[in-house]
Amino acid sequence: MKSLGEKIKSIRKLNMLNQTDFSSTIGVSQGTLSELEKDKYKPSLETIIALKLNFDVDLDWLLLDEVAIPYSGIFHVKIDDLESKLISGFRKLDFADKEEIGEIVNLKLKRYRDK
Repeated sequence: MKSLGEKIKSIRKLNMLNQTDFSSTIGVSQGTLSELEKDKYKPSLETIIALKLNFDVDLDWLLLDEVAIPYSGIFHVKIDDLESKLISGFRKLDFADKEEIGEIVNLKLKRYRDK
């Protein structure tokens, strides 16, 4: 399980931002961000809200280490860090690239079904 600071750092890295740019986006100084990433203290509510608004961070994952995705309106599916990174990257692609990734996944799934 990642610490809160490690999660904040992973959000920054996934978005390919340096500490200066990321800290400016979430409204803290670069020094404060460095201390947050090292778990020297917890982020303020304002910082958590900025992470949610600017990077669409799942607050269940950030605060509770759980990722829940609604399924059929009743059930929830938990996903791990790899799945979370893949989904985050997938959302940044344009429609044509998303379709191409979908085709690749379908080919892989077909191979498993044919075994």
